[in-house]
Amino acid sequence: MLKLIAGQYGGRKLVTPKGTDTRPTSARVRESLFSMLGELNGISVLDLFAGSGALGLEALSRGADRAVFVERDRAAAECVRQNIDTLAAEARVLELDWKRAVSQLVSEGQVFGLVFLDPPYGDASLIGPQIAELITPILEPDARLVSESDARDPIGIGLPVTRERRYGDTLLQFHEFE
Repeated sequence: MLKLIAGQYGGRKLVTPKGTDTRPTSARVRESLFSMLGELNGISVLDLFAGSGALGLEALSRGADRAVFVERDRAAAECVRQNIDTLAAEARVLELDWKRAVSQLVSEGQVFGLVFLDPPYGDASLIGPQIAELITPILEPDARLVSESDARDPIGIGLPVTRERRYGDTLLQFHEFE
């Protein structure tokens, strides 16, 4: 069972997609991640490759103003919608491939101060080099990007890594965009 850890919605249960296609970030990793992120009040969040939406929803619980969730899998996107509805959170779900979603967000003039990148581990190193090139137009000045990937095959988005933590096979990397 997946629960939000802290903040306004702390302790609330989240619906997760059935099967093994979606790999929710563990509570231990999420707790550490949000401890390192610190204050999130007023920030706009993009949860790319959202899965259950746990990262973006945790950010909303901890004070983020709004979130956009991108998830191409219909069942996973529906779980995110259910979680948003249950929490009555200010959020939007784009049920699109990540490239199309980023293109749409660029055309809408959307910008974000925090981006979570958690692609399927098997695709991470293939997607990584494309992400930095396509995502920069939707980043606020001093935006933070957090990538999660398999420690044996890091995502490698090509932006400077300012902090890195490993939790078993999970690698978190913090990237700063200036």
